[in-house]
Amino acid sequence: MITLYGIKNCDSVKKARKWLTENNCDYQFHDFRSDGITEALVQNFISQGGWEILLNKRSTSWKQLDAADKDNITEEKTIALFLASPTLIKRPVLVAENDFFVGFNPESYQTLL
Repeated sequence: MITLYGIKNCDSVKKARKWLTENNCDYQFHDFRSDGITEALVQNFISQGGWEILLNKRSTSWKQLDAADKDNITEEKTIALFLASPTLIKRPVLVAENDFFVGFNPESYQTLL
């Protein structure tokens, strides 16, 4: 079972969804905004990929954070930020059985799937 996590209006998520559909991959889409996010899900992501990979420092959400939130960033701080603002998670996140991939890259998806 493949689950793609993200936000439906994100361009990278749109590309990933299109690729999965065009390549006849059966997947479930989980929208962080409408379907929500839990600490357990965030912990699962971190255990598979690490919080540094998941933190999207190029996002508008990151740029709008106070300097105090950005300074001395730790895993615990990042978890709290992800729960408060899921748009800080780099997208999309693809989980397929034992595979975990952050971002969209057609070549990587081809290899994984």
